[in-house]
Amino acid sequence: MFKKSGLWIITLMILASMILSACGGGATPAEEPAAPAEEPAAPAEEPAMPVEDGSCPAATIADRAGVAPGEYARFYELADYEAAAGCTMEFSENPDIAELNAQITNNPDLPAVEERLPAEPFVVVPYEAIGQYGGTFHALSNATESGTSDFLAVRHVNLVRFSDDFVTFEPNVAKSWAWNDDYTEITFSLRAGHKWSDGAPFTTADVEFWLNDLVLNPEVFGNTPGWVTFGNSLMGVEVIDETTFKFTFTEPTPGILSFFATTYIQPFQPKHFFDKKVADGMDFVEAVTLYYGLSDWTDVPSPLLGGSADDVKPTLESHILVDETTEGRRLVANPYYFVVDTAGNQLPYINEQSELYVPESEVRNLKITNGEVDYKVQGIGIEDFTLYKEHEADGGYTVDLGAGVGLTIFYGFNLTHEDEGLREIFNDLRFRQAMSLAINRAEIVELVYLGQAEPVQATPADPNTVNFVTEEHKNAFIEYDVAGANALLDEMGLVDVDGDGFRDRLDGSNLTLDLQFSNQGGPAITHELVNSYWAAVGIASNVKEVSSDEYRERATTNKADVLTWLFDGTSGVAIIANDEMLVPPFGEPFNPGVAYLWAEWVDTDGASGIEPPADALELYDLSAQFQQYPLGSTESDAVGAQIVDIHVDNLWKIGIAGSVKTPIIHTNRMGNFGPYTVVSYDYYRNYPLIPAQWYFTE
Repeated sequence: MFKKSGLWIITLMILASMILSACGGGATPAEEPAAPAEEPAAPAEEPAMPVEDGSCPAATIADRAGVAPGEYARFYELADYEAAAGCTMEFSENPDIAELNAQITNNPDLPAVEERLPAEPFVVVPYEAIGQYGGTFHALSNATESGTSDFLAVRHVNLVRFSDDFVTFEPNVAKSWAWNDDYTEITFSLRAGHKWSDGAPFTTADVEFWLNDLVLNPEVFGNTPGWVTFGNSLMGVEVIDETTFKFTFTEPTPGILSFFATTYIQPFQPKHFFDKKVADGMDFVEAVTLYYGLSDWTDVPSPLLGGSADDVKPTLESHILVDETTEGRRLVANPYYFVVDTAGNQLPYINEQSELYVPESEVRNLKITNGEVDYKVQGIGIEDFTLYKEHEADGGYTVDLGAGVGLTIFYGFNLTHEDEGLREIFNDLRFRQAMSLAINRAEIVELVYLGQAEPVQATPADPNTVNFVTEEHKNAFIEYDVAGANALLDEMGLVDVDGDGFRDRLDGSNLTLDLQFSNQGGPAITHELVNSYWAAVGIASNVKEVSSDEYRERATTNKADVLTWLFDGTSGVAIIANDEMLVPPFGEPFNPGVAYLWAEWVDTDGASGIEPPADALELYDLSAQFQQYPLGSTESDAVGAQIVDIHVDNLWKIGIAGSVKTPIIHTNRMGNFGPYTVVSYDYYRNYPLIPAQWYFTE
């Protein structure tokens, strides 16, 4: 018996509140979105008809060819499809696959496609058409690990994924799963005969290796990573046989499916690859250090770039890295990819992927408007929507607006700053309240978001994805009240000592904040406007754009004054599985938090760091409770409301605008692009859309 863990509330967010409000062409409402992918089954009087040679009909979502949907509208297991269609599937391969395979370092010559596919290949029902093979997918990122997740998600796999309704869990690498009664055990079944990109068997041994030999190995991770601990619960693994394993938890952990459906972290690593490195004389920890990324995210910079090795790890993803420089990287189709379409063609359709790193936003926009980029959602914003729209025709692309989840820009002050004078100011709640009241959110919504957003306070749970964030939470201290802000700052004793028009520190010395930001973390114009609002109440700041790597380095080493980024990791499906935004430091390495020494104090049992206030300490127990209940349950909502109360009362992060609309750009040559309606890192970008089915129509 399969159990879905309480994600029903997201339906309201995705299908009603957000999709229907997504707009295009400035402030003009978009046309009503196309019908969802889950269409009704074909009428019983029109049974599936195999083609004349007995092979299977090429069913699509647009035309089911008389084949009734199974348990999942977009997928079948092979036996289920053959039974539903009354056929025997014959498999076909990309005619260029041998040439592509030859580019993969150390890969052997290929056997027939039937031998490369699992005994139980996954059958995808394409959205519009059976695609055609070929072409190069051109992607664009800011740098090697900046603005890259929208491209990484194109080839991504995990045990499960969300469907394009952003509510339903669907199989991916795992064939099926089943919970026990109290959410402390989940059993996964893999596909018999599944293979890594080098042809080696993929089995439960690779899952066990990932958890026991890598993640829980103190020589690899000195501290157990937070992404295998859920509140007070720790993950374990039991192997049952080559295709069946069980994740166990010391506490109920219903959010683990959400975690695997949305994270870039893949719970499997090629054990045979590391075994061979050790057999060849490489120290295990050295091999892990050189080759082990948490997943697709950190497989670059790779050994290819460093020149210290001539190969890369095998993958289960649709494409594998074959070439890398400081300017970009190139990947080719995985010849052992485990997915076929309804006509038996092995996916992916697209031969190659090419990613270019361009740090300058103006140059990125030029390449987009010139039609040099096949798809982009990350690192672009509605402030440039008019520009993109103007060049649609000559650039040969389409730009739409999607509903953003986790796109609320926040500002936070470093609560554990090394500078004790700044730390004292930042920890005064009146300062944070004043800085929030000083911001003219209505003006930002009009000037930056073209009216396609709404003023909102930052909350650790995206209001559109849960039902325990109240209007009071969303509206706390968001009114534009210069007089109120000045009164609070005066009450603190922050006055202009030297007569330069700006307030000084409590000891009379200069108070000027460093407001460093990355383009990836939100529109530059927002920061300029906030700088002017704060200046109007006497708080000076220096605004400077830096790379995301620079920003993250400064922030995670506790040297930043002001933290600002998109408040991702806050959707219901994120916080049910990961408490990084709920507890100190209220962030993670890619989206740094505001209280690193509070977290250090907790991690070291008070041996170092700074003791957090009682409210912050209470969050550890509350978040652990929250993650033990299915999202949307009465218990979950009650605990979630307490968590949000504490965050909003303390204003550790200050929000600007929510329900943000954001551009979605794709080339007009792209087939099977799908119903792309929600833009969110929290759902791992385009992963719910099955990008392996994308193809070029010309």
